[in-house]
Amino acid sequence: MLKYAMLAGAVMIAVPVLAQTAATSPQAPASGGGVAAQAAQSDAVATPQSGAPTDPVPMQSAAREQPATGSQVAQVVDTEFPTYDKNGDGKLSAAEFAGWMVALKTKTDPSTKPDAPETKKWVSAAFAQADTDKNKSLTKTEVTSFLTQG
Repeated sequence: MLKYAMLAGAVMIAVPVLAQTAATSPQAPASGGGVAAQAAQSDAVATPQSGAPTDPVPMQSAAREQPATGSQVAQVVDTEFPTYDKNGDGKLSAAEFAGWMVALKTKTDPSTKPDAPETKKWVSAAFAQADTDKNKSLTKTEVTSFLTQG
């Protein structure tokens, strides 16, 4: 169950990557990803103009249902890792990892409470599983490996 929740979180992060590699519609903005740009793109697709194709909606829905590939997860980890590596040592402590995992879980389940005992237990189990060398810190490789496990 934990793996599926982690995978779902990784997929949620990978969706912008998938959207960038997919063919864009004529009304899609040419500038970067981000939530605001995606919302604008969704609005443009939801209200098609005359002669504009409406195919991107099914493609985006299909992309969300597909699990992220290892390279997509690795790309997301490379992008997001520095955000959560607060001390910049190239490794995530248990607290840094917990911040990231709670953020991922909150995206898939907005009712997640970071201080709830079940959330702390879930994060602790995830950290223990991801820390393959048992050195109490996680490298990008360990995080990528953990998130790509099915």
